[in-house]
Order: sequence, then structure tokens, then C-alpha cells
Amino acid sequence: MPASLSSAKTSAALRTTARTSVELLLVLVAAWAALWLLGRMWSVVWPLIVGLFLTTLTWPVARFLRRRGWPPALAASVVTVAFLLAVAGIAALIAVPVASQSGELADGVAEGIRQLREWAAGPPLNIGDDQITGALDAAVARLQDSASSMVTAVVTGVGTVLNGVVTAVLALFLMFFFLKDGPRFLPWLTRQLPGRLATDVPVLATRSWETLGAFVRSQAFVGLLDAVLIGIGLWILGVPLVLPLAVLTFVSAFVPIVGALFAGLVAVLIALVSNGLTDALIVLAIIVVVQQLEGNVFQPMIQSRGLGLHAAVVLLAVTLGGSLAGIVGSLLAVPVAALLAVFWNYLREQLAEPGQTDAAGTAPGGTDPGEPGAGGTGPGEPRDGVPVSP
Repeated sequence: MPASLSSAKTSAALRTTARTSVELLLVLVAAWAALWLLGRMWSVVWPLIVGLFLTTLTWPVARFLRRRGWPPALAASVVTVAFLLAVAGIAALIAVPVASQSGELADGVAEGIRQLREWAAGPPLNIGDDQITGALDAAVARLQDSASSMVTAVVTGVGTVLNGVVTAVLALFLMFFFLKDGPRFLPWLTRQLPGRLATDVPVLATRSWETLGAFVRSQAFVGLLDAVLIGIGLWILGVPLVLPLAVLTFVSAFVPIVGALFAGLVAVLIALVSNGLTDALIVLAIIVVVQQLEGNVFQPMIQSRGLGLHAAVVLLAVTLGGSLAGIVGSLLAVPVAALLAVFWNYLREQLAEPGQTDAAGTAPGGTDPGEPGAGGTGPGEPRDGVPVSP
């Protein structure tokens, strides 16, 4: 006879399942409330995030100056001005060569349009000039009919640009203050928190800061790899403006999806108007291959190594972030996943039995005790002088 179920064990299992379900539901409600509040404060949170990212890029220079005896305000001012000059230099590196060859590019565009019309006039399309003129007239009429929607789109675009400018200005000011006062934040935070929070929060802030730095460094390395590979391809094909296009590719790597599309479109258009359709198609193929390698191979591998995340987790995080929040979600998906991993590892450390280690012999957090994330010379410690979370 089959064994009968125990009513006591069944009731206990049901009670445990119900209690766990209620607790999980409460956690999900709390997470939803936190995300809703974050969305309401996004106009302040977004400049703060951008400022933190910029600070992770510029802090090594500020730390070097401070170790040489520079006052914090002077070091922060010099680094901020140097950063602005670097941005202006990158813009000039892109704009000046383009302006110097603008005449050739304009002639190439005109020649490309002429060749396109000649090709359309021949078989198999056999499109005459009168048909092209009629199509242009119809397009102009359609544009005139949709003038109101175009005005709305232009106003929306102008508002987006203005919001971007305001965000950039706020982020720069925040970066300056983070560079200037960042190392003083951890002691101040420790004094404000009661009990165990005075220990837990600074440790989490230290590891979170290290994680953000690792993300920015890995993203910069991926962008440099893209710029080198695509630049070599453009140089072999003899496409003009190789250096500006490579710089544009590197800068656009920090803007997921849209940045790669914009840089690739510019490179293909320049190859089309200067070298012809065949080279433009080859450039398109090079860009597609490099972008696929970056998104599916290089970026997951490099970021997984630097952030302690598996490559599949990085790939899935970017996909989920893009589907939930578009470009911003793709940009923040990997650092958010890495920060969640930091919190989870620290929680495991606190809940583990004393002296317990993983199978690999590391601390329960998954890092070696001598590594920066496990109590090494990480940001915020006196001998390092790095800010924890500015």
C-alpha cells in the first residue's frame, strides 16, 4: 500500500508556504514603492548617478594630487577644469577634421545623390525625373499637412536637449563636490548612523564604490576595443576621417544601443559618400560584427571579470534593463546588478556561520580576504584616501 500523507506535516508545509508567500509579497510591494519613489525623484537622482560615474573616472587623478599635498578644493577644481578641457578636446578632434573636409563630403553627397538617381532611372526600376518630382511634391505636401505634429516633436526634442544640458551641468557640479568632499563623507555617515548600521553601511558603501569604478573602467576598455577594431577596418579601406570616427566610437560606447547606432551610421555614411557603395557595405559589415562581438562576447566577459558577475548575468541584465527602461535601463542594468550582488554577498557574510568558507576557500562573500572587495585597501580607508560614496 502507498504511504498515506501526514496531516501534521502537510499542514506545516502549507503554513510555511503561505507565510513565505506573504513575506515575499511584502518584499515585492516594498520594492515597487521604492521604485515608484525613485521615479518621482528622477530629476534629482539621474544627475546624481551621472555625477558618480564621472567621479569614478576622474577620482584617480584627484587622489594623486591630494597625495602630493594639494588642498582638496584646488585638486577638485583642477581635475574638473581638466575634464572639461578633455571633453572640449574630444569635440574638437571630431569637429575640426570634419569641418576641414566638409567640402569634399558635400561633393561626395551630391555625387552619391546623382548616382542614385541614375541607378533608379535604369532597369529594373525605370523611375523617371517626373516620377521623382511627383514623389518629392507628395512628400512636401504630407509634411505640410503634419506641421502641427512636427512642431510638437520639435518642442519635445528641444525640451529633451534642455533637460540633458541641465543634467550635465548638475552632474559637473556634483562631481566637483564629490572630488572635494568625498573622503569626509564616510566618517560623517558613520557618526550619523546608530548601532550596527554605523558598521554595515560604510562597508557596503565602500564595496559599492569599488563596483562602480570597476564598471566604468570596464566600459571604457570595451569602448577602446571597439574604437581600435573599427578604426583599423576604416583605415584598411581608406575611409577618410578615421581618427574622428574612432574617437566618436569610443565616446558613444558609454551610451548603450543609441551610441553604437549613431557612430555606425556616421561611419557608413562617410564611407558611402567618399568610397562608394561597396566600401560602405563592407564598413557596415565590420561595424555589425564588432558590435555583435562587443555585446555578446567582449562586454559580458570583461564586465563579468571586473564586477564579479557571470557573463550570462551581464547579458541578461542589459536585455532586461533595456526592455524595462530603454536606454537608461541598458546603461544602469549592469551596475545595478553588480550592486545587488554586493549587497547579497555582504548579507551572506553576515548570515554565515563563524569561520565558514566557500568550497574555494574564500570568504562567504565570494572574494578573497586580500582583495579590495573583502576588506583590502579599498576606497575610504585611511591608507588609500579614496572616497567611499561621495
